[in-house]
Amino acid sequence: MELQFLGATGTVTGSKYLVTIDDKKILVDCGLYQGVKHYRQMNRQPLPVKAEELSAIVLTHAHLDHSGYLPLLIKQGYSGAVYATPGTCELCKILLPDSGFLQEEDAKYAKYKGYSKHNPPLPLYTEEDARRALKHLWPSPFGEFHEILPGITIRFRPAGHILGAACVELFDGHEMLVFTGDVGRPDDVIMYPPESLKRADYLVMESTYGDRTHLSMDAEEALASAITETASAGGTVLIPAFAVGRAQMVLHILEKLRADNRIPKLPIYLNSPMAIKATEVFHRFHEKHRLTEDDCRRIDSMTHYVRTIEESKALADQSFPGIIVSASGMASGGRVLHHLKHILPNHRNSVLFVGYQAMGTRGEKLVNGAASIKIHGQDVPVRAKIRDFDGFSAHADSGQIVSWLKSIKTPPRQVFVTHGEESAAAAMAEKVSAELGWNARVPELLEKVTLK
Repeated sequence: MELQFLGATGTVTGSKYLVTIDDKKILVDCGLYQGVKHYRQMNRQPLPVKAEELSAIVLTHAHLDHSGYLPLLIKQGYSGAVYATPGTCELCKILLPDSGFLQEEDAKYAKYKGYSKHNPPLPLYTEEDARRALKHLWPSPFGEFHEILPGITIRFRPAGHILGAACVELFDGHEMLVFTGDVGRPDDVIMYPPESLKRADYLVMESTYGDRTHLSMDAEEALASAITETASAGGTVLIPAFAVGRAQMVLHILEKLRADNRIPKLPIYLNSPMAIKATEVFHRFHEKHRLTEDDCRRIDSMTHYVRTIEESKALADQSFPGIIVSASGMASGGRVLHHLKHILPNHRNSVLFVGYQAMGTRGEKLVNGAASIKIHGQDVPVRAKIRDFDGFSAHADSGQIVSWLKSIKTPPRQVFVTHGEESAAAAMAEKVSAELGWNARVPELLEKVTLK
């Protein structure tokens, strides 16, 4: 068995792992690089394996940094199955076409404004490309062994994090290679804790928060205080949130705060077609997370869903107090950019970040005090209040991950720490080595390892 790291080394994005068993090539995760331009450009670089050479693809979950490269692989000639949990399949039906649509829209806007260096600017793939890719999804329930190739099985274990997220156990009859995907928190507001692992001869694990622990602050109270303060000043609150998982968690918390009279009864808008559809999926799969049917109904009755472009433009132009939840969570694209252009220049407004901000993204620059930010080729002054709420992250921190790993009875022969910024991955590897006594290291991009 050979393992090669095709992404998510030294960064929190672009997860791709190539497993070769005899003449069979299996890709575990096929994520898009997101964030800074340097990483986005890597999406256009060819992989060291041709699409038609792949025998199977396995997804840990639906977030685009784990699934968003799939339409391009199908476009390039992959014709096999894509194995994922039912929840992941349902969310991919939303995220992937929306990703293609947004790329087409961004290319059109770049051409119209003339700020692209390419002539004409082209999307990585289209909405139609993404819809073709959906035909390859093969729903595979949690807890069952699935033979994806002769003599090679996988099993999905719940990882928390978001609906459908899984750890992947890949077994060739001799070695158990486990991929954690993104690991959820044991105290997550919406998702159940990740299920314990029993065996991992080799382990590939994430390290998004590998160099830190979540603050013990009352995140809900801090959020309520920021909203009340902004409303008192006559301003608008903008909450950039990932469309899947984070947006639903934010709406649930806002509903609780309103019901308990801890925030003013401001109008609450969800302005992200993808997040609206994802919320509907969460409602259908309510038995897979902590939200009850009543919780889902209360969220529905409270929220104004902004569906059309015309409604979105009207909302961006309004000046009265309100709360807008919009994607993307790192302010890297989508409708949130149009809101930022209107909200950032006004000192009465607030922008509240409720998730991880990757290095070099607009979100990271804003939480670190940028005086201005470039949006659609224009410099936008930052006068609004910017706040960062670490307590709402859907990722386990370093201590929570180590506690979770203790359930593995026999230490893995090797732990490969990926999906984290360089400092976070290095700190996570050191912590695993020091506290568990396991061999742990951070691999290099395109590195190949033989697992014996």
